Amino acid sequence: MSANTIRKAKKLVESGGVVKIEEDLFQIKSSTDPGKSYFVTSNTCECPGFKNFFKFHHGKGLKANCSHLEAIRIFKEEND
Repeated sequence: MSANTIRKAKKLVESGGVVKIEEDLFQIKSSTDPGKSYFVTSNTCECPGFKNFFKFHHGKGLKANCSHLEAIRIFKEEND
Protein backbone atom coordinates (compact mmCIF):
# COMPACT_ATOMS: atom_id res chain seq x y z
CA MET A 1 0.00 0.00 0.00
CA SER A 2 1.33 3.39 -0.90
CA ALA A 3 2.36 6.02 1.62
CA ASN A 4 -0.05 8.39 -0.13
CA THR A 5 -2.99 6.04 0.55
CA ILE A 6 -2.08 5.87 4.24
CA ARG A 7 -1.62 9.66 4.45
CA LYS A 8 -5.05 10.27 2.87
CA ALA A 9 -6.66 7.70 5.20
CA LYS A 10 -5.18 9.35 8.30
CA LYS A 11 -6.39 12.75 7.11
CA LEU A 12 -9.92 11.38 6.60
CA VAL A 13 -10.00 10.02 10.17
CA GLU A 14 -8.46 13.14 11.73
CA SER A 15 -10.88 15.47 9.93
CA GLY A 16 -13.97 13.53 11.09
CA GLY A 17 -14.60 12.13 7.63
CA VAL A 18 -15.45 8.64 8.94
CA VAL A 19 -18.93 7.97 10.34
CA LYS A 20 -19.92 4.55 11.66
CA ILE A 21 -23.46 3.71 10.57
CA GLU A 22 -23.71 0.04 11.58
CA GLU A 23 -21.34 -2.62 12.88
CA ASP A 24 -19.62 -3.06 9.51
CA LEU A 25 -20.94 -0.09 7.53
CA PHE A 26 -19.29 3.32 7.39
CA GLN A 27 -19.85 6.51 5.44
CA ILE A 28 -16.56 8.10 4.49
CA LYS A 29 -15.99 11.41 2.76
CA SER A 30 -14.19 11.53 -0.55
CA SER A 31 -10.62 12.76 -0.22
CA THR A 32 -10.86 14.59 -3.55
CA ASP A 33 -14.47 15.88 -3.68
CA PRO A 34 -15.81 17.39 -0.42
CA GLY A 35 -19.40 17.03 -1.64
CA LYS A 36 -19.10 13.28 -2.11
CA SER A 37 -18.97 10.34 0.29
CA TYR A 38 -18.90 6.56 -0.04
CA PHE A 39 -20.47 3.66 1.81
CA VAL A 40 -17.71 1.33 2.89
CA THR A 41 -17.52 -2.03 4.69
CA SER A 42 -14.36 -3.67 5.98
CA ASN A 43 -13.64 -5.23 2.58
CA THR A 44 -15.45 -3.22 -0.09
CA CYS A 45 -15.85 0.40 -1.16
CA GLU A 46 -17.92 2.27 -3.75
CA CYS A 47 -15.09 4.62 -4.74
CA PRO A 48 -13.53 4.59 -8.23
CA GLY A 49 -10.09 3.73 -6.82
CA PHE A 50 -11.38 0.49 -5.31
CA LYS A 51 -13.41 -0.36 -8.41
CA ASN A 52 -10.41 0.28 -10.69
CA PHE A 53 -7.97 -1.66 -8.48
CA PHE A 54 -8.63 -4.97 -10.24
CA LYS A 55 -8.39 -3.34 -13.65
CA PHE A 56 -4.85 -2.21 -12.86
CA HIS A 57 -3.68 -5.10 -10.64
CA HIS A 58 -5.67 -8.07 -11.99
CA GLY A 59 -3.98 -11.41 -11.56
CA LYS A 60 -1.25 -10.21 -9.21
CA GLY A 61 -2.81 -11.75 -6.08
CA LEU A 62 -3.21 -8.39 -4.36
CA LYS A 63 -6.12 -7.57 -2.08
CA ALA A 64 -7.99 -4.49 -3.28
CA ASN A 65 -7.54 -1.45 -1.11
CA CYS A 66 -8.17 2.29 -1.06
CA SER A 67 -7.79 5.17 1.37
CA HIS A 68 -11.37 4.62 2.58
CA LEU A 69 -10.72 1.00 3.60
CA GLU A 70 -7.51 2.07 5.28
CA ALA A 71 -9.42 4.86 7.07
CA ILE A 72 -11.79 2.24 8.55
CA ARG A 73 -8.82 0.25 9.86
CA ILE A 74 -7.34 3.37 11.49
CA PHE A 75 -10.75 4.46 12.84
CA LYS A 76 -11.33 1.04 14.44
CA GLU A 77 -7.86 1.05 16.03
CA GLU A 78 -8.48 4.46 17.57
CA ASN A 79 -12.03 3.71 18.74
CA ASP A 80 -11.77 0.18 20.16
